[in-house]
Amino acid sequence: MNKKLIIIIGACMLMSACNCSQKKETTKEFEYIHGGIVRGDKSERKIALVFTSDGHADGYETISATLNRHNAKGSFFFTGNAYRMTIFKPVITELKHNGHYLGAHSDKHLLYCAWEKRDSLLVTKNEYIDDLENNYIEMQKFGITKADAPYYLPAYEYYNDTISEWTKQLGLQLVNFTGGTGSNADYTVPSMGEKYRDSKTIYDNILKYENEKPDGLNGFILLIHFGVDAERTDKLYNLLDSLMTNLEHKGYTFVTITELLK
Repeated sequence: MNKKLIIIIGACMLMSACNCSQKKETTKEFEYIHGGIVRGDKSERKIALVFTSDGHADGYETISATLNRHNAKGSFFFTGNAYRMTIFKPVITELKHNGHYLGAHSDKHLLYCAWEKRDSLLVTKNEYIDDLENNYIEMQKFGITKADAPYYLPAYEYYNDTISEWTKQLGLQLVNFTGGTGSNADYTVPSMGEKYRDSKTIYDNILKYENEKPDGLNGFILLIHFGVDAERTDKLYNLLDSLMTNLEHKGYTFVTITELLK
């Protein structure tokens, strides 16, 4: 084999190795449902703790103290209703100061599509855009821009492909919680009967899911409500410290939604 040919072959092999290396470094697989990201990369032992509210803030002190204790950042999605509330102003100011993610959750907490028929819209495109833009207008009063909060979590954690597309047209990405653990049922109250889930049951389900599924909670978007109705005295956020400690012992780290999906 002549010297020139050896040089060419060597160069091609080097380029191929470089391309493979780049792919490994940059390729991430996210899970989508109806155009919304519902899970980050399952190869990474990272969890994004997500907290939503349309006005309840009873979990603030416990959640904030727990995150600080674990040196972790959370992602908080509030409606415009919440951003406008006097009680929320010091809460939002402190969360922002501490480096947590603050995002939108619909201005008026609107239901965008029918429960019984998901592809049936309950709002027009203009109504949807106005609702979302008004949420960001309230956020801007706290110095939070779309660039700061590019991920949007819809009210009721319910949407369809059209809502996701309209969100994308506004330069935002719709996200939702990862299903399977039932953590989102922490809003239920005893009067709901069979729909009610107590916090110990939810806590156990989270750990059971982590233990039994091949990818555990890797890339999980784990949703807990920032506050719930007074009828529910059994608050899931009171178990957050124990949950985080347990999962940290298993090698998980807690990151913001931005860090999970970057």
